[in-house]
Amino acid sequence: MIDLAGKHIVITGAAGALGAAVADRALELGARPILVDFKTFPASVEERQVTVDLTDAAATRDALAGIGAIDALFHIAGGFDMGPAVYETTPNLFARMMTINVATLQNAVTAVVPTMLARGRGKIVTVGALSAVKGLPRMGAYCAAKSAVMRLTESLSGELRDNGINVNGVLPSLIDTPANRRDMPDADFSRWVSPRQLADVICFLGSDAAAAVHGALIPVTGRV
Repeated sequence: MIDLAGKHIVITGAAGALGAAVADRALELGARPILVDFKTFPASVEERQVTVDLTDAAATRDALAGIGAIDALFHIAGGFDMGPAVYETTPNLFARMMTINVATLQNAVTAVVPTMLARGRGKIVTVGALSAVKGLPRMGAYCAAKSAVMRLTESLSGELRDNGINVNGVLPSLIDTPANRRDMPDADFSRWVSPRQLADVICFLGSDAAAAVHGALIPVTGRV
């Protein structure tokens, strides 16, 4: 049984399909989620909300500074672009992939880690990609960005594990989201990993049950 009772968990990208699923699951498990996104949340969302552009380092620091004690950061924010071949990739596309995937993570941990260090405990969970374990054709910019996320996850783990802070990541394959179904209408959706299944793994890594897990990059693939 995963127990997140009373834990204050910052969830970035919380307005997206996976972020919303993670927020819902964390709430079910007793957490007190703080939802972070650049989008405005619907009025029906009752959890604490923070609207900020995570690509802006100063704005992110200021927005998260007032939260207070943070037990965990689930960094879901990021994005995908299939892209052209590497030699056809524009500087703008490459920069965009690095900004929304890597800079958002850097900005979030810069804002959150000092408070965790002061308390001597915390959990950070990132989202890499199984497809970025090695480079794939026509996905160079995305693979490079997610690979950087995974390397930062490992580096952070090495830096923080002796301070009571666990840093781990999940590596999903295809996630069963409405957007992916639209893009691949002929696929067998039953083979994909569901947002809730991925949320369960993320919530486990954010719980005390994962206290001995450091620097893990866990494939969560469904049957792909």
